[in-house]
Amino acid sequence: MQFDPLIEGLAARGWSVQPCFLANDLTAELAAECRRLAAGDALSPAGVGRGNAQAVHEAIRGDHILWLDEGFSPVCDRYLTLMASLRQALNQAFFLGLDEFECHFAAYPPGAFYKTHLDRFRDDDRRTVSVVLYLNPDWQPGDGGELRLHLPGLEPVDVAPVAGTLAVFLSGEVPHEVLPTATERLSLTGWFKRRATSVL
Repeated sequence: MQFDPLIEGLAARGWSVQPCFLANDLTAELAAECRRLAAGDALSPAGVGRGNAQAVHEAIRGDHILWLDEGFSPVCDRYLTLMASLRQALNQAFFLGLDEFECHFAAYPPGAFYKTHLDRFRDDDRRTVSVVLYLNPDWQPGDGGELRLHLPGLEPVDVAPVAGTLAVFLSGEVPHEVLPTATERLSLTGWFKRRATSVL
Protein backbone atom coordinates (compact mmCIF):
# COMPACT_ATOMS: atom_id res chain seq x y z
CA MET A 1 0.00 0.00 0.00
CA GLN A 2 1.32 3.40 -1.03
CA PHE A 3 0.90 6.02 1.70
CA ASP A 4 3.21 8.70 0.28
CA PRO A 5 0.49 10.86 -1.37
CA LEU A 6 -1.50 10.98 1.88
CA ILE A 7 1.54 11.84 3.95
CA GLU A 8 2.73 14.52 1.53
CA GLY A 9 -0.67 16.21 1.52
CA LEU A 10 -0.99 16.04 5.28
CA ALA A 11 2.45 17.61 5.70
CA ALA A 12 1.79 20.38 3.18
CA ARG A 13 -1.81 21.33 4.05
CA GLY A 14 -2.98 19.51 7.15
CA TRP A 15 -5.34 17.37 5.05
CA SER A 16 -5.17 14.93 2.16
CA VAL A 17 -7.59 12.96 0.00
CA GLN A 18 -6.72 9.84 -1.98
CA PRO A 19 -9.33 8.45 -4.40
CA CYS A 20 -9.21 4.70 -5.07
CA PHE A 21 -7.24 4.16 -1.87
CA LEU A 22 -8.85 0.80 -1.17
CA ALA A 23 -9.33 -2.11 -3.57
CA ASN A 24 -12.86 -2.44 -4.96
CA ASP A 25 -13.42 -5.90 -3.48
CA LEU A 26 -12.48 -4.89 0.06
CA THR A 27 -14.51 -1.68 -0.20
CA ALA A 28 -17.55 -3.66 -1.38
CA GLU A 29 -17.17 -6.17 1.45
CA LEU A 30 -17.00 -3.40 4.03
CA ALA A 31 -20.08 -1.72 2.54
CA ALA A 32 -21.97 -5.03 2.63
CA GLU A 33 -20.93 -5.54 6.26
CA CYS A 34 -22.17 -2.06 7.19
CA ARG A 35 -25.51 -2.61 5.44
CA ARG A 36 -25.92 -6.03 7.08
CA LEU A 37 -25.31 -4.55 10.52
CA ALA A 38 -27.64 -1.63 9.86
CA ALA A 39 -30.40 -3.99 8.70
CA GLY A 40 -30.02 -5.85 11.98
CA ASP A 41 -30.33 -2.65 14.03
CA ALA A 42 -26.75 -2.98 15.27
CA LEU A 43 -26.04 0.71 14.57
CA SER A 44 -27.25 3.29 17.09
CA PRO A 45 -27.92 7.04 16.78
CA ALA A 46 -24.65 8.89 17.27
CA GLY A 47 -24.24 11.22 20.20
CA VAL A 48 -22.53 14.58 20.63
CA GLY A 49 -19.95 15.07 23.36
CA ARG A 50 -18.32 12.38 25.47
CA GLY A 51 -18.76 10.53 28.72
CA ASN A 52 -21.74 11.45 30.84
CA ALA A 53 -22.27 14.58 28.77
CA GLN A 54 -22.90 12.62 25.56
CA ALA A 55 -26.39 12.98 24.12
CA VAL A 56 -28.17 12.48 20.81
CA HIS A 57 -28.89 15.77 19.02
CA GLU A 58 -30.28 15.14 15.55
CA ALA A 59 -30.20 18.88 14.86
CA ILE A 60 -26.39 18.57 15.01
CA ARG A 61 -25.75 15.10 13.58
CA GLY A 62 -28.02 12.40 12.23
CA ASP A 63 -25.80 9.39 11.57
CA HIS A 64 -26.00 5.94 13.14
CA ILE A 65 -22.78 4.27 14.23
CA LEU A 66 -21.19 1.06 15.49
CA TRP A 67 -17.71 1.03 17.03
CA LEU A 68 -15.35 -1.69 15.82
CA ASP A 69 -12.84 -3.77 17.75
CA GLU A 70 -10.26 -6.26 16.57
CA GLY A 71 -11.91 -9.62 15.96
CA PHE A 72 -15.27 -8.09 15.06
CA SER A 73 -15.23 -9.71 11.60
CA PRO A 74 -12.60 -10.86 9.08
CA VAL A 75 -13.25 -7.99 6.67
CA CYS A 76 -13.07 -5.40 9.44
CA ASP A 77 -9.83 -6.94 10.69
CA ARG A 78 -8.34 -6.54 7.19
CA TYR A 79 -9.15 -2.83 7.34
CA LEU A 80 -7.78 -2.46 10.87
CA THR A 81 -4.54 -4.14 9.77
CA LEU A 82 -4.24 -1.63 6.94
CA MET A 83 -4.80 1.24 9.36
CA ALA A 84 -2.08 -0.15 11.62
CA SER A 85 0.31 0.12 8.68
CA LEU A 86 -0.81 3.70 8.02
CA ARG A 87 -0.29 4.53 11.70
CA GLN A 88 3.29 3.28 11.49
CA ALA A 89 3.89 5.34 8.35
CA LEU A 90 2.54 8.48 10.01
CA ASN A 91 4.74 7.92 13.04
CA GLN A 92 7.80 7.45 10.85
CA ALA A 93 7.04 10.62 8.89
CA PHE A 94 6.00 12.94 11.73
CA PHE A 95 7.11 11.38 15.04
CA LEU A 96 3.58 11.78 16.37
CA GLY A 97 3.63 8.97 18.92
CA LEU A 98 0.37 7.51 17.60
CA ASP A 99 -0.37 4.33 19.51
CA GLU A 100 -4.09 3.70 19.05
CA PHE A 101 -6.73 3.67 16.33
CA GLU A 102 -10.45 3.81 17.02
CA CYS A 103 -13.15 3.71 14.35
CA HIS A 104 -16.80 3.09 13.68
CA PHE A 105 -19.16 2.43 10.82
CA ALA A 106 -21.31 5.49 10.11
CA ALA A 107 -24.56 5.32 8.17
CA TYR A 108 -26.34 8.53 7.21
CA PRO A 109 -29.96 8.04 6.12
CA PRO A 110 -31.41 10.42 3.52
CA GLY A 111 -31.65 13.93 4.95
CA ALA A 112 -28.98 13.39 7.61
CA PHE A 113 -26.01 15.72 8.12
CA TYR A 114 -23.36 16.66 10.68
CA LYS A 115 -22.82 20.33 11.45
CA THR A 116 -19.37 21.93 11.53
CA HIS A 117 -17.14 20.62 14.31
CA LEU A 118 -13.63 19.59 15.33
CA ASP A 119 -12.83 15.96 16.10
CA ARG A 120 -10.66 16.72 19.12
CA PHE A 121 -12.40 17.01 22.47
CA ARG A 122 -11.71 20.04 24.67
CA ASP A 123 -10.71 17.87 27.63
CA ASP A 124 -8.84 15.18 25.67
CA ASP A 125 -6.29 16.05 22.99
CA ARG A 126 -5.26 12.51 22.06
CA ARG A 127 -7.13 12.43 18.74
CA THR A 128 -4.49 13.58 16.27
CA VAL A 129 -5.31 12.43 12.74
CA SER A 130 -8.86 11.81 11.49
CA VAL A 131 -9.42 9.15 8.82
CA VAL A 132 -12.60 8.64 6.76
CA LEU A 133 -13.06 5.82 4.25
CA TYR A 134 -16.13 6.04 1.99
CA LEU A 135 -18.20 3.00 1.01
CA ASN A 136 -20.65 4.37 -1.59
CA PRO A 137 -20.08 2.79 -5.04
CA ASP A 138 -23.15 4.34 -6.65
CA TRP A 139 -22.65 7.92 -5.45
CA GLN A 140 -23.53 10.54 -8.07
CA PRO A 141 -23.14 14.34 -8.17
CA GLY A 142 -26.28 15.72 -6.59
CA ASP A 143 -26.57 12.94 -4.01
CA GLY A 144 -25.12 15.28 -1.37
CA GLY A 145 -23.29 14.01 1.69
CA GLU A 146 -19.95 15.65 0.85
CA LEU A 147 -17.36 16.13 3.56
CA ARG A 148 -16.69 19.87 3.66
CA LEU A 149 -13.32 20.92 5.09
CA HIS A 150 -13.18 24.50 6.37
CA LEU A 151 -9.65 25.78 5.85
CA PRO A 152 -8.49 29.07 7.45
CA GLY A 153 -8.17 31.81 4.84
CA LEU A 154 -9.18 29.50 1.98
CA GLU A 155 -12.33 28.36 0.23
CA PRO A 156 -13.87 25.22 1.72
CA VAL A 157 -12.91 21.90 0.13
CA ASP A 158 -15.68 19.39 -0.59
CA VAL A 159 -14.86 15.68 -0.70
CA ALA A 160 -17.30 13.43 -2.53
CA PRO A 161 -18.06 10.24 -0.53
CA VAL A 162 -17.19 7.91 -3.40
CA ALA A 163 -16.37 4.30 -2.54
CA GLY A 164 -12.67 3.70 -1.90
CA THR A 165 -11.80 7.35 -1.26
CA LEU A 166 -9.81 8.01 1.91
CA ALA A 167 -9.69 11.45 3.54
CA VAL A 168 -7.23 12.29 6.32
CA PHE A 169 -6.85 15.55 8.23
CA LEU A 170 -5.56 16.94 11.51
CA SER A 171 -8.22 16.30 14.14
CA GLY A 172 -7.67 19.46 16.16
CA GLU A 173 -7.06 21.91 13.33
CA VAL A 174 -9.54 21.29 10.50
CA PRO A 175 -13.18 22.17 11.19
CA HIS A 176 -15.45 20.11 8.95
CA GLU A 177 -19.02 19.08 8.35
CA VAL A 178 -21.06 16.51 6.45
CA LEU A 179 -23.48 18.17 4.06
CA PRO A 180 -27.08 16.87 3.94
CA THR A 181 -27.29 13.65 1.99
CA ALA A 182 -30.09 12.79 -0.40
CA THR A 183 -29.36 9.07 -0.29
CA GLU A 184 -27.81 6.49 2.01
CA ARG A 185 -24.21 7.43 2.86
CA LEU A 186 -21.84 4.89 4.41
CA SER A 187 -18.33 5.33 5.77
CA LEU A 188 -15.74 4.06 8.20
CA THR A 189 -14.68 6.98 10.37
CA GLY A 190 -11.70 6.77 12.67
CA TRP A 191 -8.98 8.56 14.60
CA PHE A 192 -5.34 7.91 15.27
CA LYS A 193 -4.66 8.80 18.89
CA ARG A 194 -1.35 9.74 20.49
CA ARG A 195 0.01 8.84 23.87
CA ALA A 196 1.57 12.25 24.54
CA THR A 197 1.53 15.80 23.18
CA SER A 198 3.20 16.00 19.75
CA VAL A 199 3.43 18.65 17.06
CA LEU A 200 3.15 17.97 13.32
